[in-house]
Amino acid sequence: MKAIRIHQFGDPDVLKLEDAPLPAVGAGQVLVKVQAIGVNPVETYQRSGSNPAIQLPWTPGMDAAGLVEAVGAGVTELQRGDRVYTSDTVTGSYAEFVLCDQTSVHRLPANLSFQQGAAINIPYATAYRALHHRARALAGEVVLIHGASGGVGIAATQMARAAGLSVIGTAGTDAGRKLVAEQGAHHVVDHRDSGYLEQILQLTEGRGVDIILEMLANVNLGKDLTVLAKHGRVIVIGSRGNVEITPRELMKRDADIRAMTLFNASASELASIHAALGAGLENGTLRPVVGREMRLADAAKAHVAVLEPGAYGKIVLLP
Repeated sequence: MKAIRIHQFGDPDVLKLEDAPLPAVGAGQVLVKVQAIGVNPVETYQRSGSNPAIQLPWTPGMDAAGLVEAVGAGVTELQRGDRVYTSDTVTGSYAEFVLCDQTSVHRLPANLSFQQGAAINIPYATAYRALHHRARALAGEVVLIHGASGGVGIAATQMARAAGLSVIGTAGTDAGRKLVAEQGAHHVVDHRDSGYLEQILQLTEGRGVDIILEMLANVNLGKDLTVLAKHGRVIVIGSRGNVEITPRELMKRDADIRAMTLFNASASELASIHAALGAGLENGTLRPVVGREMRLADAAKAHVAVLEPGAYGKIVLLP
């Protein structure tokens, strides 16, 4: 089979399309014939060496969608030919076939394409954990989704709207703002506009927002605190550097900064998350948006594109 592999950490050009052995299926495992692969920022950090414990050569990726090719002993819930998406892998998803533990393989509803299936796991599971596990969001609260046109932002917008929150989304392009509005945001603002924070306060009649989902904390966190309501909370989902804040902005609001990573979720939390996602995907509440499709051989270009500003939906690789 063909697979992307890296033999040393570094820039995107270390991603090489190579021949790799077809994985052998063990007990409790599932082999998936990949139809589409989700590209996530975390894979660019890993490729660069953020986790030196990764053993090389290594194939990146957790997110894929495809057809069950084979199942190991003890796997009874899935069979060959089932449409599925993955939430983790043993061998890496940037490949024509991927081996997974059975708990990381989930049925893909018939109303979704494989490309949409590849856009589920990290974006939607992250959004769910941020909104429900960390923010403890309640219907009627106001949520600001900072960077709502990317994969996590779209997922969070759809979830928050379905959960009865008032949703304010930001995006930096006309196309991105149009997309955010289409996904259910009640209000959309341009975070490149110098007066956007004042717009947010005006939208809440000066009260501020209860929850902020923050995708780029190193740029926005200090400013976020000034538009929080009393007892508000910022959930840090992404950051690419250091940031300076004024703690008094938190003090006068009794506000919280909470951080998260999907990798800290327990097995029971992950099972709960994917049960909830499955229901939302089946009934159409959750609708993954694919912004760009690229070939597996272009994985290096995808790693550049996924970090560019002006995100629009999910980048998906096709083997």
